Amino acid sequence: MIYELFLILPMMLIVLGALMLMLLSHREAPLNRNMLSVLILALAFGLTLSRLGEAHSVFVFEAIFGRSFIVDSFSTLFDLMILGGAMLTLLINHDYFKSRHYFDGDFFALVLFAVFGMMALSHAHELISAFISLEIASLSIYALVGYNSDNPKSREAMMKYVVLGSLAGALFMLGLALIYGATGSTELGAIAAHIAAHPQDAHTMLIIGGFFVMVTLFFKIGAVPFHAWVVDVYHGAPLPVTMLMASTFKIALFAVILRIYLGDFAALGDFWSLPLQILCVLTLIGGSFLALSQSNIKRMLAGSSVVHAGYMLIALNAITLGNFNASESILFYLMSYFISSVGAFGILSFLAAHEHKQLTFEDFKGFGYSHPYLAAMMSIFMLSLAGFPSTIGFLGKFYIFTGAIEAGQIALAALGIFVAFVSIFYYFRLIATMYFYDTPKTEQHFGFDTTTVLILLMAILSIWGGIGTALLPYLPTPDALIELSRHAITSLD
Repeated sequence: MIYELFLILPMMLIVLGALMLMLLSHREAPLNRNMLSVLILALAFGLTLSRLGEAHSVFVFEAIFGRSFIVDSFSTLFDLMILGGAMLTLLINHDYFKSRHYFDGDFFALVLFAVFGMMALSHAHELISAFISLEIASLSIYALVGYNSDNPKSREAMMKYVVLGSLAGALFMLGLALIYGATGSTELGAIAAHIAAHPQDAHTMLIIGGFFVMVTLFFKIGAVPFHAWVVDVYHGAPLPVTMLMASTFKIALFAVILRIYLGDFAALGDFWSLPLQILCVLTLIGGSFLALSQSNIKRMLAGSSVVHAGYMLIALNAITLGNFNASESILFYLMSYFISSVGAFGILSFLAAHEHKQLTFEDFKGFGYSHPYLAAMMSIFMLSLAGFPSTIGFLGKFYIFTGAIEAGQIALAALGIFVAFVSIFYYFRLIATMYFYDTPKTEQHFGFDTTTVLILLMAILSIWGGIGTALLPYLPTPDALIELSRHAITSLD
């Protein structure tokens, strides 16, 4: 009992912290709610970090909840990624929060509730629990998207996301009903046992139910053709919320997708392969057109996030074909995309805190001369997102495409490589805009504060992840992340 309480203590801290922030939301005395939220997340992160590397797999309070929630090496790694992502999101937007009057205790309470839902999603070992966790996170993010009620774009984005997200949630419930009707259970282990005990032609209802469940999850990650909401919602949401959705929420979604595909759906890989291949092609091509057509930097990054989801779907397809090592490449790619996207959104947040406007390509003309250090770091992030050699983004794509080739999906890997070359246009367009225009009259000096230090850290990690420790051999290499991912995946066996 005590050990199980210790295992779920980080999640309990997040919930208690969210409730405390709700109670303090109308407090008139000055209170730095942002840093208080970061402190709560840091405490949960430290407790989770203390068990990293341990080989453990425990169903929490099995006598009460059955096998609904599990704490294993897999969920521990994802908890660290989710908590770390939320902390960085709040810290890197420190200046942005101070520049906007509407961020108060309710906002940070909602962030913590969203983090709790994401963490619960990574621990879910049963589909009803996964649905409840997904809805806790989603409902919190719905409110966060429209939190700036004075902005009509935020209100529009929230309504679009709520309507479409509710429809997706209904499809998840329909899928649950069909899966339960076919197997008599919604627990992943029982579903896997049912699949193993019956011939494949007896799984029609199960496959249809699984299809509806996966439609919901693919909607949440923005895969084509379920992506219609992505650009408008990312654009209308406040920058910290966009950052949270584009990086941390996507990490949590792939936690449950990997658990499902490596668990109960693994035996149905032959069926899932073709739909996933079609989804990959549509997502890669559709996301590329979406990113190419944008003139607003935030919308361009939103469109490109669809493409990055397509890259990870390539690896997911390799898993369905039996190459389970591709799951490690998804975890590494999630980390690499998180580092690069948080850095890029962080620079937008830093500028928006002072400019108070949406940033387009036109606004970055001469940026390399007015903000030379920020421009250099933005260039690193764009190069990493494009998969340029010597960046962590290149290594992430290398692992993705290698896994696809090992699974025999050479055409899909070739399409991914071609799309990566296409992405050079819209990422390098920003770099060219920053450096190939006239020098402005004034030059801004680089100041060290919370936001700029974290942006610099992300830039260093983007380079370190590409070149490893060629100059500093006593530091851990990017291969250590792969080993960590491999250890986490083995706990699912």
